Amino acid sequence: MISFLRRPGLTVARKSLRTLLCVAVLVVLFSLYTWGISQNPPGFYLDESVTAYNAYLVSRTGAGEFGPRFPVLFQEYAVSNPNYINPLTIYLMAIVFRFVHPSIPVARSFAAFWMFAACLLLGVLARRISGQRKIGVIVAGSALLTPWLFEVGRLVWDAHFTAFTVVLFLLAVYRIQSKKTWHWQDIAMVAGSLAVVTYGYLAGRVLAPFFAFGLLLFATTKRRLLGVVTIWVAYGVTLAPLILFNRSHAGVLTNRLYEVSYIRPDAPWRQMKEIGYEFVRRYLKDQNLTGLLLMGDPYHRHHPPGSGGAILFATFILAVIGLGLIIARRWREPWWRFVLYGLATSILPGAITNWPFHELRLMGYAVFVLVLTIPALQWLLAPDEPTQSPCDTSEEAHDRKPARVAVVSHGSSRPIRLGILGILLAATVVQAIDFLLTFRREGPKRSYEFDAPYKTLYDAAVARPERPIYLENGQWGPAYMDAYWYATVEGRPLSEFVCLSDGAKPPPGATVLQLQLRLRELRRYPERRSASALQGEVKINDKHRFAKRKLYVLNMTANRISEIDL
Repeated sequence: MISFLRRPGLTVARKSLRTLLCVAVLVVLFSLYTWGISQNPPGFYLDESVTAYNAYLVSRTGAGEFGPRFPVLFQEYAVSNPNYINPLTIYLMAIVFRFVHPSIPVARSFAAFWMFAACLLLGVLARRISGQRKIGVIVAGSALLTPWLFEVGRLVWDAHFTAFTVVLFLLAVYRIQSKKTWHWQDIAMVAGSLAVVTYGYLAGRVLAPFFAFGLLLFATTKRRLLGVVTIWVAYGVTLAPLILFNRSHAGVLTNRLYEVSYIRPDAPWRQMKEIGYEFVRRYLKDQNLTGLLLMGDPYHRHHPPGSGGAILFATFILAVIGLGLIIARRWREPWWRFVLYGLATSILPGAITNWPFHELRLMGYAVFVLVLTIPALQWLLAPDEPTQSPCDTSEEAHDRKPARVAVVSHGSSRPIRLGILGILLAATVVQAIDFLLTFRREGPKRSYEFDAPYKTLYDAAVARPERPIYLENGQWGPAYMDAYWYATVEGRPLSEFVCLSDGAKPPPGATVLQLQLRLRELRRYPERRSASALQGEVKINDKHRFAKRKLYVLNMTANRISEIDL
């Protein structure tokens, strides 16, 4: 009797111990995932500075650098024709900065957290689809080791948030796809996840409407069709603030697109055929296996040179197997038809822009590739004896219960399939280790890509007694924002700085901080890229036209500064 009474207490203690153990494992995993994040990437890129600085301002005043409190979109930089940043990342980071002093490691760890969470949620999705915990663990582990997700998870601007929003949407959709009746909670969850995709990153404004349209694949009954229409209406309500903001700030939703795209709003009809051909060409180019498996994003800020492809070979092989299984055996299931539809539409944000295989705009593509590995893992782990699937014969079965084991085992015996899986998992670990070693070696060398030399010049400027320090924008944009961010990290008042408008002259005796690229020298002497590709100036302005002028030539590789009196 006494032992019987004690059992509930033991059960509670066991559950508590299991929870604490899981939390400890996650903390250790996240620590390993973010190892070295304070030095790699080096420096802090301009777009990262503007995101983190606006988040800090929101944490203190509720407003960004410009505009009212709690805006729908945040203006980027003090320029004549500004772009606007999506708000979710800034508001979430503001919560962190409300309690933790802003710094580069904190900002990068914040970005890595959302990518880490996206990888774990992919494992949760795989567990729910397959009904097998081991498949969830494999998918989550593969996602954590995927170079594409790993690299973007270290970038502080809002691109790191895309994967999380897409996985959140897929979880919401999978939750309702097995239900005969969709209640208001289900509709609110899907519509809300579409809104999160929209407000998360620029690519989300393209993806979310297509995802919403794709929900028609689940409209297998009149009741479900009504549910899809209700989701559209609810999602439309969430877009009202964005539409109103666009009416008061004409063109803010499309300005950035026209800057990076070959599509023009004023293009005559005779050019539409050329635009169509260009779209098809770029759509196919973004699926090029060279970028996916060998080279990755050609932009070194997104992908360190020499670190291989964006997706691991084993992950790609599993995705191809999964694609074949869906087409051959599971095409009648609305969920997997939607996954293929999502895979196709996730390429659109990259295909409508000029940059080939732009990892940030194709983040949704990476998520769907990982989802395709789930049916392959189900097949490889299936038992020898055939198992009748509850959902491979009719769509009505989806209304009763989601599939748990939906792959009928045919062909190779289970030991052979397990051997293939073992080889693929070993290849995943080996290639991931090679990528991580290359990332640790080559990643910190990207000084120019992350404005690392600016901090050296900034330190040289603030060490001088002259105040205020005048900030000149370099040829690559409003560099004043880097100075504002570093001043915020150091707790230095911004009254010590004055941002010069274009063409403005500083007063006599002023200290002027500037960073620019000697582009002509790079073109004529490419071998000097590692020695003196960047020059920055901390100039002492006086009546005799910079009679006291110091030129700082920066070594990008060693991040050292050489001072020359002129």
